Amino acid sequence: MFCGARNWHRHGPEGWERRMRMNRGSWGYRRPRNNIPVNIIQNENDIEVRVHALTFDPDNIVVSVTDNVLYISGTREPEIDKPNFLLQEYPIKSFERSFELGSDLDLANIEARMSDGVLVVKIPHGEKARTPDIKVEIR
Repeated sequence: MFCGARNWHRHGPEGWERRMRMNRGSWGYRRPRNNIPVNIIQNENDIEVRVHALTFDPDNIVVSVTDNVLYISGTREPEIDKPNFLLQEYPIKSFERSFELGSDLDLANIEARMSDGVLVVKIPHGEKARTPDIKVEIR
């Protein structure tokens, strides 16, 4: 059983640290490579992918599309060489995310910008996706 912060009062700091140590090797508890917060928003004219890449330099982030899959990855040098994590939920060296895209998007006009540590990728809808809703009469 994982002893998270909500159970702190039952186990105390020593119990929490002991349980966290059981979930990690000598290198510390590691988060999955894709554990960087992402929000995907459907707008009227586009899809907006917001990647919360705090402390990552935009020059070290790569955004690409291959076979209708959006790939986003980033790297950086950690502040501490080998941190002794009790819990790691945010990447210190690198991250990778990938998302399958629909065929109704205009992949030739993707835009990306960095604002306050958030990478915003905008993928416009294609003409087929912009067709107005049609009400079909049931007979």
